[in-house]
Parts: sequence; structure tokens; C-alpha cells
Amino acid sequence: MLSACDVDPLPIAVIVIAADGQITTINERARELFGERTVGRLYAAVLRQPDVVERIERALAHERMAPVRYIAVGAGRDVVYDAHIVPIEDESGGVMVSFVDATHKEEAGQMRSDFVANVSHELRTPLTALSGFIETLRGPARDDPEARDRFLDIMEQEAGRMNRLVSDLLSLSRVEDMERMRPTAPQDLRDVLHCAQSSLQRQARARGVTVDLVSENDGGIAVSGDRDQLIQVFTNLIENAIKYGKKAGIVTIRVTRGQAVPGMRAPVICVAVEDQGDGIAPHHIGRLTERFYRVDNHRSREMGGTGLGLAIVKHIVKRHRGRLRIQSEKGKGSCFTVCLPEHS
Repeated sequence: MLSACDVDPLPIAVIVIAADGQITTINERARELFGERTVGRLYAAVLRQPDVVERIERALAHERMAPVRYIAVGAGRDVVYDAHIVPIEDESGGVMVSFVDATHKEEAGQMRSDFVANVSHELRTPLTALSGFIETLRGPARDDPEARDRFLDIMEQEAGRMNRLVSDLLSLSRVEDMERMRPTAPQDLRDVLHCAQSSLQRQARARGVTVDLVSENDGGIAVSGDRDQLIQVFTNLIENAIKYGKKAGIVTIRVTRGQAVPGMRAPVICVAVEDQGDGIAPHHIGRLTERFYRVDNHRSREMGGTGLGLAIVKHIVKRHRGRLRIQSEKGKGSCFTVCLPEHS
């Protein structure tokens, strides 16, 4: 029979069960999981979960068992383990059960499921609208030019919304695929900001918004990065400030150098995008970069938002080894700050 010396070095929780059902040996990880008073007790009294108990019972009867899920509560949340049950090939006739933490695998599966559900929901609304308008145009509105033009305008908006959603999904997928590949080419940050600012001039004029670029340094500021992705980051942040900031207000892009940023070594360049909008309640701020999370669903959809923009920003900034900070106060506007390593 295996002893404590045999299983203690293992980095996962392991228990050894004799043929009579008693737990004879555990290692330190298993002690943390099941408690100190485990050795000498029957496995059914310690593990308790019917599927696990039944699999061990069958393994003790010399059947080969596939891994089974064991759920423990740790730090106020469920921790999921894959329990692997292996017969011990000696005269004792017992089994060894090892517990491999599978929580991240379960969470990834749940995230994929949620993601598919969210995408389906986001696409269902415009598709339903398009189907309804097509049916109407073929029927009651066939000979009504005014209704036809109105419905075609709405159909164009809904098709555009789907196109933006698919484009953002592809963009998010590309960014995630490249996240471990750190870009090293020098980029003129001032030029990147001017490109983002210029591409949004029409939207800014439509809302009467003035976009000001303020920098403490009149010379060039270089960061290590992917030019297209950096333009995407600041286009997204400035566009959000224009959309959700104060109508006929001011959006300020403030560039500073050398701020102390936790987790980043100097020198650092920080770009803050400030608006004069209504601000964001504190309980929303921590979730803003989640996929499809919106502070105001109706307003966001009305303005053409997909709910993926800040998730894309987060992943691009992460790829650049930067930091994204969000500060906001109700009634006092919002400030989204991206801090990037300066190119050396």
C-alpha cells in the first residue's frame, strides 16, 4: 500500500483507499481539501458525493473508471476537480484517487456557452426585424412607396448593426490570437492619436463636440506597438466619449509622460480620454470591459454599439503590456486612461 512518503511530493490532492473502504493515506494537498481527520475514516463519509462514491466502489471491485467530477467549496465559491481513480497494483487491492483542479476548464466552458448565447441574442433581434420588414414589403407595403422607403432605411440600419457585430467579433478573435505576441516596432503616438481623431470628425460635428488634444511635450512620443491596433484602441475610446459625453461638450485627449503606474516600469506614456457626460455608477465600472456588457442596453444599441468595443481595447492594451484605468463619477463625466511602455 502506498505511504505518505510516496504521495506527499505530488502537487495535487491524493488519497489512498484500502480494499475495506478506509482511507489509509493522504498528502498535504488532500489534507487542505478534506481536513486533518481524514485518515482512518470510510471514503463515503469523507467524499459524500454519490457519483464519486459509486465510481470508487466500482473501482474497488476492479473496474476501470473514467474521471468523475468532484465539487468542493473554497473561498466562497465552487471549486471543480476531476477525480481520477486508479487501482493500486499490489496485494492490498485498494485504489488511489487524485483530484485535479478543473475550475478554469469549467469556467472556460461556461464562458464559451455564455458567449454563444450572447452572440445569438445580439443577432436574433436584427434578423427578426429584417424578416418582419421583408414580409411586410412583400405584403401590405408592396404598393406604399413611403412605407417602403421607411422600412428600407430601418433594414439598412439593422444590417449595419449586424455587420458591425461580425466585424467586432472577428477583431476580438484576432486580438486574442495575437495576445501573447508583444509588438516591438516604434510608433509615433501623436500620429496615432491624430489619425483616430481625424476619423471621428464627422461624428464629433454631428453632436457639436470639440475634441482637444493636449500634450505636455510638443515633440514626438514613441511607444512600442502595433499601429493599426493602437488606432483601434483610441478610435474606440474617443468615439465612446463623443457618443456618451455631453452633447456640444468637450472631449479632451491628454498625453502625459513618466507617471508611476503599478506593475509597469518607467518610462511610461499615458493617454487619458476625458468626457463631460453623465458619468458611470461605481458598480458598473468593474464590468465595462466584459464582452457584451452595457451600462444602458437600449441607448447603446440605439447608438450602434455592439458591447464588444471595450473588451477589444482591454485585450489590445494587454497585448502591448499596458494598463487600462477607468475613472468615473455620476454627473462628472468619465476618464479612460491607457498607459503604454515608451519605446526605448
